[in-house]
Amino acid sequence: MQQIPMTLRGAERLREELNYLKNERRPAIIAAIAEAREHGDLKENAEYHAAREQQGFCEGRIQEIEAKLSNAQIIDISKMPNTGRIIFGTTVTIVNLETEEEQTFRIVGDDEADFKQNLISVNSPMARGLIGKSQDEIALVKTPGGDVEYEIVSVLYI
Repeated sequence: MQQIPMTLRGAERLREELNYLKNERRPAIIAAIAEAREHGDLKENAEYHAAREQQGFCEGRIQEIEAKLSNAQIIDISKMPNTGRIIFGTTVTIVNLETEEEQTFRIVGDDEADFKQNLISVNSPMARGLIGKSQDEIALVKTPGGDVEYEIVSVLYI
């Protein structure tokens, strides 16, 4: 199987979610199913069917998280030597040469990406254009609206 790159924080979040699903959510759903069974006829029992549907979603998510964690290649960027090059896990500050707008991103795995928190996927066009570059270099990023040039202001291994 193909390994999935993941930051240490991303793996910890998945483990926390897995723990919650197994130890809190799953028992609550089982209790809801048992309670709904006590109401009688299961064919017309909406509570029972809703609880069974929730159980299916919960079990599916548990399997998905376990699969991701078993195939995860966890990368702790803080333990890597800072070469100044942009790699998976680095925090990068860039300036758009056309608009002078400054942005800071952290390059993370697909499951961890959240643009609102400045976490971009390693497979995004922005990350693909930046990876391998160093501080003070110009990176050309291919976007749907055309090519955009960015100056790399800083590369942090945090």
